[in-house]
Amino acid sequence: MKTENIQDIYELSPIQQGILFHCIYAPESGFYFVQKIFTLRGKLNFDAFDRAWQEVVARHTSLRTGFYWEDINKPLQVVYQRVQVPIGQEDWRGLTVEEQERKFESFLQRDRDLGFDLAQECLMRITLFRLDEDTYKFVWTSHFINMDGWSVALVLSEFVQLYEAFCQQREASLTSGSAFKNYITWLQKQDFEEAESFWRERLRGLKAPTPLSNLYTKQSSNKEQKYDQQRRLLSETTTTALKSLTRRHQLTLNTLMQATWALLLSRYTGEKKVVYGYTTAGRPVELSDVELMVGMTINSLPVWVEVDERQKLLTWSQQLQKQLVEMRQYEYSPLVDIQGWTELPRDVPLFESLVVFEKVPMLSTFQVSQGELEIEMTDILYKTNYPLNIVIYPFAQLTIEISYDCSRFDAVTIEGILQHLEILLQGIVNNPQARLQDLSLLTPSEREFTRILEREATFNFDVVPL
Repeated sequence: MKTENIQDIYELSPIQQGILFHCIYAPESGFYFVQKIFTLRGKLNFDAFDRAWQEVVARHTSLRTGFYWEDINKPLQVVYQRVQVPIGQEDWRGLTVEEQERKFESFLQRDRDLGFDLAQECLMRITLFRLDEDTYKFVWTSHFINMDGWSVALVLSEFVQLYEAFCQQREASLTSGSAFKNYITWLQKQDFEEAESFWRERLRGLKAPTPLSNLYTKQSSNKEQKYDQQRRLLSETTTTALKSLTRRHQLTLNTLMQATWALLLSRYTGEKKVVYGYTTAGRPVELSDVELMVGMTINSLPVWVEVDERQKLLTWSQQLQKQLVEMRQYEYSPLVDIQGWTELPRDVPLFESLVVFEKVPMLSTFQVSQGELEIEMTDILYKTNYPLNIVIYPFAQLTIEISYDCSRFDAVTIEGILQHLEILLQGIVNNPQARLQDLSLLTPSEREFTRILEREATFNFDVVPL
């Protein structure tokens, strides 16, 4: 630790504590390592590109922070005064498209293998690839412990504004948000005794997570840590109908998506009460300019909900929304503490699936430098310690992305889950007044197969002895 370069030292947020634990416990897993992939088209000013990234990091303490935990009672994050973001360049103009694609996939794997030392001063790096005269790719590699999705969008927006300003040789007009340390200070003032009482009562009787084992198509292996992703886009018509439905009935789209997942989870497992995780933004309105703060404020919390198939969808969803609002008062509670307030053993996770409603658009296209350059985010690669992660993007076409542990699920199973989610959502649009039991998740082929089984079950077969 270079003490002469230290600006500040303070504690971790709840989610940072959890992320650090998983990274220490499974250092080779690659958990929470994030690769954001962009395509650039047009005329690139590399000096402005480099300068803009360095300036963004200089503006935000979270981007100049390392973590320490050895030989101390409690882990701490250390903010450095000055850091240099590593920016690498490779020129692939002499390669065929196929060769470029192979080299790019190879780079992504090497980048993942390199990982991060969480004690280092800057947990991000940039690598730029020139594909032809006016086309580039770049990978923004970072660690999730420093930035949530909201922060990624803020940093990207600032980078674009700074790049454009530097290209035009002018100063950028940027607004600063609250410092991340202010959020940590706010956390330390919260009533954790009251939070403990709330969670003990809320989760009374929870003795095991809702198992996904009947969906597993593979045996879990510690050696295989690969995650993959699949995405499904709903039609604009269905998306518009869902948004209109939630507005009419004082629901949030977030609540409706969680309700749909809870219903599907109940159908898959046969359990009448299911538990899953969901991610909260964790940005308290009491902090000034908190919406412009770069840092890790999100938290993952357990939702334990009873699925009564006799209830009407809208009534049940409104009850779920009330539950989520009540939980929001205590969303600062560390997940590890919440687990300790339940009857589950310490080594058993509270939930195996996590729902994330991403309010900030992550896949964006920017026109910069008076239209001379287009920047498009094309993909985000990451994995968490949960077997199944459902991320919802409320675009013009509602997008559902599932990130999954390949050592447990195969691609066909995930495709089926996405299809069942879409069928349920379409059923909600077609019949919002339905009871839960009236909402089918079967595909046309599954319905036909079910009819065949029901028809054959009515026949009497003679048993002929051998």
